[in-house]
Amino acid sequence: MIFLKTWAETNGTQLQIECFSPVTTLKEPEHIHPFQENRFRLIAGQLSFKINGKEQIAYDGDVVSIPKNVPHHFWNSGSTEAHYIQEFYPALKIDQLFQSFFALARDGRLNKAGIPNIFCTSVIMLAHEKEIRLVKPAWPIQRFVFRIFAPFGRLFGYKKEYS
Repeated sequence: MIFLKTWAETNGTQLQIECFSPVTTLKEPEHIHPFQENRFRLIAGQLSFKINGKEQIAYDGDVVSIPKNVPHHFWNSGSTEAHYIQEFYPALKIDQLFQSFFALARDGRLNKAGIPNIFCTSVIMLAHEKEIRLVKPAWPIQRFVFRIFAPFGRLFGYKKEYS
């Protein structure tokens, strides 16, 4: 990810990132952005999307727009690296979420699925509940669990942001 326009630079109106995704069969967890539109513009390669239960493939030049609060996930099912521009409207503070996950990955603090432990996850996800939520289990259940583990996470030194 290369940050092209951030929350700070656009007064919170937009996040624009240049992304490169390797070929993979792994799919990110299905999620929603409750208050943000998420848009992808493919430059090279292809991406597979599952949006609101329907699968589609985007190729070079395609634009895929996902309205706020719509369940989705994506992966590179092609044969080459995918190159695309991803945008969020409004930005809110999702750039901080991405920066945190890259910092945690750099420091070897993510599991094979790319997720930190439950204490760290709870602190981060509660701090970014306006930006992203997993589809399953239902948000009230996730929020309940995160609220139980987050105080322990903060006690153990986990923060809502990493750099």
